[in-house]
Amino acid sequence: MTELPAATRLGAIRLRVGDEDALRRFYENTIGLRAVPGDFGLVSLGVDGTPLVELVADPDAPARPPRTTGLFHLALLVPSRSDLARALRRVVDSGWQLTGASDHLVSEALYLADPEGNGIELYRDRPRDEWPRMGETLRMDTLPLDLESLLTEADDAGGGMADGTSLGHVHLQVGDLAAAETFWVESLGFDVTVRGYPGALFISAGGYHHHLGLNTWAGEGVQEPPPGSRGLVHFELLLPDEQAVEESAARLERVASVECRDGGVLARDPSGNVVLARS
Repeated sequence: MTELPAATRLGAIRLRVGDEDALRRFYENTIGLRAVPGDFGLVSLGVDGTPLVELVADPDAPARPPRTTGLFHLALLVPSRSDLARALRRVVDSGWQLTGASDHLVSEALYLADPEGNGIELYRDRPRDEWPRMGETLRMDTLPLDLESLLTEADDAGGGMADGTSLGHVHLQVGDLAAAETFWVESLGFDVTVRGYPGALFISAGGYHHHLGLNTWAGEGVQEPPPGSRGLVHFELLLPDEQAVEESAARLERVASVECRDGGVLARDPSGNVVLARS
């Protein structure tokens, strides 16, 4: 099986939204992203001039029905624990509510949802040499995170999200884990890092704890949302060069239809989740 290059990472995630203004204000004020240059017709938000979240306005788009495949959450990775503390202070000061806060052993994470229900994780990684293992397998868990202790490191929530923030991972809802593994692992080339969570699989490139989470927590065999629903349009998988893109496209063509788009290739997994692989 061919593996993805170790330098593989994620780029931007694109969401179809009904209320562009409300979503833009949320991602700027509560999350701390800033307007950055992007493709025509999009609201592009990010840091360092780099888009991380792209909004496609469609006021007539229906809400994504519950118990369907699609985005579980997008995860923004901040550079340090103090940056995560400032992100928490920003959320609190904006009056928004968290939906959870967890210590995953490899990382510390805050959870919330945007005004249209798209899940968001804000997290910081522990150093790789501190990630616990059982043999060759990473250990991850979901333990309570001490928010009061974290807030003591928040000197100031001003200035927006820290430079160096990236789209660390994306977590998807799928209808069938075996079919998802065939697409993402056996065909595209991700490695499985964690199988220990019931109904979930975590996969990555280059030894990261996970670039993608896949789960069937909405139910085995759940269907795709209707075409044009709000939510995930696609997310970017950034490969080191054009040759890596061509090789990935060739592997994906064995299991899915592939479309050239935006300097890369678009492909849909068996649950309708779309990835744009580009260099």
